[in-house]
Amino acid sequence: MAHAIQIYETGGPEVMKWEEVEVGEPGEGQVRMKQSAAGLNFIDVYFRTGTYPQDTMPFTPGMEGAGVVEAVGPGVSDFKVGDRVGYAMALGAYAETRIAPVNRLVKLPDSIEDKTAAAMMLKGMTASYLLRRTYKVGSDTTLLFHAAAGGVGTIVCQWAKYLGATMIGTVGSDEKAELAKAHGCTHTINYKTENFVERVKEITDGEGVDVVYDAIGKDTFPDSLDCLKDFGLWATFGQSSGPLPELNMGLLAQKGSLYSTRPTLATHIANRERLDELSGALFDVVVGGHVKLEINQTYAMKDAEQAHRDLEGRKTTGSTIFTM
Repeated sequence: MAHAIQIYETGGPEVMKWEEVEVGEPGEGQVRMKQSAAGLNFIDVYFRTGTYPQDTMPFTPGMEGAGVVEAVGPGVSDFKVGDRVGYAMALGAYAETRIAPVNRLVKLPDSIEDKTAAAMMLKGMTASYLLRRTYKVGSDTTLLFHAAAGGVGTIVCQWAKYLGATMIGTVGSDEKAELAKAHGCTHTINYKTENFVERVKEITDGEGVDVVYDAIGKDTFPDSLDCLKDFGLWATFGQSSGPLPELNMGLLAQKGSLYSTRPTLATHIANRERLDELSGALFDVVVGGHVKLEINQTYAMKDAEQAHRDLEGRKTTGSTIFTM
């Protein structure tokens, strides 16, 4: 028997239970994998609290992980027993052993270890689509990224620097500002002591930025729109502070004929071609040394409750993983 976190009812971190579970055999288009590490992401909180409701209970949370294939199901030809694999956007990561769909799996390069993969699959591919698809960032781009010292943020800091962009990042403390700068963020703003709209306008000589990447939600809206230059893009891809109010599209006209998008990683990896392209771009910058994954917090999987408390309390920086 393997162990996994089980959630029988939505609520606070205390609803997560570490229990023995029966894993079973993989079905059509599935593999059974023994996990060595799994990632912690704010989307896990959305599932735990019921913001993203589940049809059946109990369920196992967690959306990214890495390990080794133990068994393959019918119809699986691209993966074999012994393959090292990683994945994102496949619910059930908080487990020692799990059944995983092959349409979310990628084979890991030899130079990327399991812990690194578990720390970067969801966050790194999110950074990949944000910088390469949502808005094609280049040397002439000035961008604002909220939570620049977080898991996605520290990856974006490095990747944006590699692309030659000017990055402005908001953070919640002087320590986090130093962390973001150390990872390549050009300018940092401590939102607890500074007005980020005023500072953005100051840094950009009143012009504003080309794109705002915003996973905060309620607390940064509508101020994020005021940071954009005319025809700028507001990309909202999360809601860690709470859901956004209903958007009055007239605001986009009033604030400079702005564009708005709400991308999600699931769409960007919805087929094998998209998944391989996005993960391949991520592997290239990591293997090339342009982006380094720093695992700043490690928890035993059985301690998921504490990990969630720390994440929601904004006590974590960079990437966080669970080990088995």
